[in-house]
Amino acid sequence: MNRNINQFVAALASGVVFGLGLSLSGMLNPVRVQGFLDVFGDWDPSLAFVLGGAVVVAFIGVQVMKRMQHPAFDDSFHVPTSRRIDAPLVVGSALFGLGWGIGGFCPGPAVASLSVGLPQTFLFVIAMLVGMTLYDRVWSRRT
Repeated sequence: MNRNINQFVAALASGVVFGLGLSLSGMLNPVRVQGFLDVFGDWDPSLAFVLGGAVVVAFIGVQVMKRMQHPAFDDSFHVPTSRRIDAPLVVGSALFGLGWGIGGFCPGPAVASLSVGLPQTFLFVIAMLVGMTLYDRVWSRRT
């Protein structure tokens, strides 16, 4: 196998594992996410446990990455290097949070939820893709 096929298979396997994790944790249900964000109502803390587990897994992954010369199927790791907090970061974070709170999805669970086949999920993913395309065409080309 050449490197591109290995990268594709690794990305596909990672996506499948991520989707299974989201499904097993119940995070494909936007009501659970909205329940977590409803801190003054009927608060559902289950998302906090999922986030905590993700932090532990990411911490271990970063420690392993620091000991490696390069990834298995690429020449270098592609990690963000900027530590600057600027207006695009703040505005993008606010828009992400608003979309997450309104729709009950962030991008990963939204795509994984397409397997459920709910019309609301398709609408959310279409709106998300329109927003991503708009950002790419308008804002990211300015910088």
